[in-house]
Amino acid sequence: MTAVQPGPAPALPEGRYGGDPDADARKDRALRRAAVVLGALLAVGIGYFAWHSLTGNKISAQVVSFKAVTDHSLQIHLEVHKGAGTVAICTVRSQDTDHNEVGRKDVRITQHAKDVDTIVTLRTTALGTTGELVGCQTAKNS
Repeated sequence: MTAVQPGPAPALPEGRYGGDPDADARKDRALRRAAVVLGALLAVGIGYFAWHSLTGNKISAQVVSFKAVTDHSLQIHLEVHKGAGTVAICTVRSQDTDHNEVGRKDVRITQHAKDVDTIVTLRTTALGTTGELVGCQTAKNS
């Protein structure tokens, strides 16, 4: 029995099973760079929108004082802190001694200052014994 001598390996069809390994490595590096750049841009975009939503148009307000002017009228001294160009809508209310709401009003703060002191006159259905700030928000159509 004679041993079969291995001959030269058959030639593979050109371009069928991958070509230049260096070209493949270059393509892989280019894809990685593109992915890193797109990932960085996405991270910057998300960071910007998160920062903007957290610090953009914060409004804070408080009731400094209130007093009943008549049985059907209450004055509320409201202090609002906001962005200089922001229009705020603050809701105030009053309750009677039994904690029934006797008046509510939305106040539009349009002054361009950052800090605004204003006196709000609130009509009530009975004698108001409280002057409360329900909340403030940025006006949608400034």
